[in-house]
Amino acid sequence: KKKLPFASDYMEGCHPNILHRLSETNHQPCAGYGLDDISDSARTRIRKACGAPEAEVKFLVGGTQTNATVIDCILRPYEGVIAADSGHVNVHEAGAIEWGGHKVLALPSKEGKLTAEAIDLCAPDLWDKKVGNKGTPRQGLNSPPNGRGPLYTKKGLTDISPVCRSHQIPHYIDGARLAYALGSSSNDVTLEDLARLADVFYIGGTKCGALFGEAVVIPDPHLILHFFPMIKQHGALLAKGWLLGIQFDELFKDGLYLQMGRTADLYAEEIKKALTAKGIPLYFDSPTNQIFFTIENSRMEKLKETVAFGFGCKADDTHSIIRLCTSWATKEEDVKALVRVIEAL
Repeated sequence: KKKLPFASDYMEGCHPNILHRLSETNHQPCAGYGLDDISDSARTRIRKACGAPEAEVKFLVGGTQTNATVIDCILRPYEGVIAADSGHVNVHEAGAIEWGGHKVLALPSKEGKLTAEAIDLCAPDLWDKKVGNKGTPRQGLNSPPNGRGPLYTKKGLTDISPVCRSHQIPHYIDGARLAYALGSSSNDVTLEDLARLADVFYIGGTKCGALFGEAVVIPDPHLILHFFPMIKQHGALLAKGWLLGIQFDELFKDGLYLQMGRTADLYAEEIKKALTAKGIPLYFDSPTNQIFFTIENSRMEKLKETVAFGFGCKADDTHSIIRLCTSWATKEEDVKALVRVIEAL
């Protein structure tokens, strides 16, 4: 018996438009490594959406490879990356950044977010040029929305950006779930803002309607020299690069990327209302497609019979914190069915 699919936002394949385009172009010969006309079209669409006509845009195969490659490209061997203690690179990437030789300098976060104040206090303390025995901070990393769901506001990013630049710390944004951040009714940040406030960011595809792949945007194309061979060196370069180009060409056609994120966020709001009406408390109020809440273990077991969800952690002896997650692929009928299940708990 199939369970209602709310475990994560990368449990399904890809948006039908992408699948149709892949089938349509299946026998069309293309140049490799992203040097094809379709990938060029996708880059043009992304540059236009970001208001960055000169930006370098490269397509990489996955989020961890993207983070490891960009960080390694920007940092010297002895330099580290500042991230929230709950950040993906610190918690969920199996030490990929450290494996590449760069320490993750994890800072205490507020709702999983870095603050300008924390970066400003941290940087002078760690930047010890005389002794040189501390991990030198050379990169700041944000994730909108972060793994816990909350968003960075335009003010938050506007505060962080000059602090990073004053300490010569490149500002990098991990955009794995960027569609859901941009689509949130609480969001006031645009792609153009990201291109203005970040030195590098990536537009997530894997969790946002693509089969796989992420698009790295470097507003100043001279920031990272020799990026192409570094992508290859990190195992993040796809020989059949047009497969990535096709996906982002479709995602950035007619506003599809934003539309998918907005719909997923609206469905999440419906689910949150049902939980609240049932007296099931939200662990915190995420404004995007991730819904975290505290539930009695007996109710959780009942929910497990018909719903696939992400287990978070034990809250106490009788309660757990779990996550429901909508996505680009979530169907309205599944949301209605989930609401009925919640109402019956």
